[in-house]
Amino acid sequence: MNNNLPFDGFGACEGMKACCTCHVILSPEHYERVDRINPAGEEELDLLDLATELCDYSRLACQIEIESGDPETIVVTVPVQKTDLRLSDSERNK
Repeated sequence: MNNNLPFDGFGACEGMKACCTCHVILSPEHYERVDRINPAGEEELDLLDLATELCDYSRLACQIEIESGDPETIVVTVPVQKTDLRLSDSERNK
């Protein structure tokens, strides 16, 4: 999924699963479709455990693979607060 969205800091690690800034919440319908094709791995789930506004439909946008037959539009919500795991705890809590 394209991480070049116009949100400050979104996708900061460029898909390396190092920061959690591309945390998105998919619609239930799209989550089920994406999860069936490309389930979240253990490393992604570990990162998501530290994300703000985590829910059952959370994914890291950098880890979502879209098949050629998938709809061109997938509905996502970008949480207001981002967790940047590249920062220390004290830097994140400022």
